[in-house]
Amino acid sequence: MAPLVHATQATGVTTLTLDSPANRNALSAELVAATRAALATAAADPAVRALVLTHTGNTFCSGADLKSPSAPADFLALLREIAELPKPVLARVTGHVRAGGLGLLGVCDIAAAGPKSSYAFTETHLGLAPAVISMPLLPRLDPRAAARYFLTAEAFDAAEAARIGLLTLHAEDVDEALEPVLAGLRKASPQGLAATKALTAAAVREALYRDGARLTELSGQLFASAEAREGITARFERREPSWAL
Repeated sequence: MAPLVHATQATGVTTLTLDSPANRNALSAELVAATRAALATAAADPAVRALVLTHTGNTFCSGADLKSPSAPADFLALLREIAELPKPVLARVTGHVRAGGLGLLGVCDIAAAGPKSSYAFTETHLGLAPAVISMPLLPRLDPRAAARYFLTAEAFDAAEAARIGLLTLHAEDVDEALEPVLAGLRKASPQGLAATKALTAAAVREALYRDGARLTELSGQLFASAEAREGITARFERREPSWAL
């Protein structure tokens, strides 16, 4: 089986590329495990100042793998590990991000995207809720926008994602836009980066520990419910769920 996450090195920066195109980089048990392992390897390398998380194909992450989902507790562990990593993690997005993928994007310290990216919290249309991912997202997002997009599952573009706090920046050329960001990180001291990230990610870390057990349990309950089974079945059958008006 080909690796689901590829690691490449540049000066002071490790890039982790999600590479599971068959399911649009969905959060399968295998992809979550591979990402956690790659993070741990990069964290242990003293030459690494920062990590970039990106993707192959036209989807950064489509959310939970509905056929073979990662356990909510394992996904929670991944989010905590990114938040606690003493090195900044940057998301580089050039495609679509959906549902749980937005939690992965949101827990990153800096998020940059290209013009063809799009975003949607699709959980309510499946009989679910953005439970676990709400922890890294609510501290960062405009509250009114979070309520709207969490509830309605509307899709929105990169400009709107930046306006509501989901993205740090968006540009026609995302790599060009990231150049000064990475240059600044390469000049920073490891101690300075670690201490500063502890400050800027404090609210996210607090939420992940305060609410992690409760929201992981809620996620499991919702996935096991009759409504979720109907919503997920309807998605696979390309029809409206029974409750749609």
